[in-house]
Amino acid sequence: QVQLAESGGGSVQAGGSLRLSCRASGDRARRDCMGWFRQAPGKAREAVAVVDSAGSTRYADSVKGRFTISRDNAKNILYLQVDSLKPEDTGAYYCAARRGGPLCVPVVGYFNYWGQGTQVIVSS
Repeated sequence: QVQLAESGGGSVQAGGSLRLSCRASGDRARRDCMGWFRQAPGKAREAVAVVDSAGSTRYADSVKGRFTISRDNAKNILYLQVDSLKPEDTGAYYCAARRGGPLCVPVVGYFNYWGQGTQVIVSS
C-alpha cells in the first residue's frame, strides 16, 4: 500500500507560481514511478508530468517550460513547481504512484495509487 498526501495548492493570479508537494508513505516509495495529474471542472483527468525512480521526467506539452517535477527520495516527497500560471491551469492536482512494472508513462490508467488532490485556482 502507498499513501499519498498533497499540499501547496491555492489561489493565484495569472503569471504567478506555486509549489505543490506530495508526501508518500512506505520505504518502497522511492522506487515507484510517480506523477502529477490534474482535473478541471467538467473535464477528464489528464497527465501533467511523471518522474521515474532515477529522476527521468516527461511532461505534457501544455506545461513544458512552465512546470518542473522533482522528487526527494530520501524524504519520499514529490514536488511540482508551477510557474507562469494560466487560468486554464485551474483544477484539482493529484499526486499518483505506480508500484510495479518497468515503465513510467504519463497515462492516468497506469497509476494505481492516488492522493486526495489539492486545488489550484488561477485568476486572470
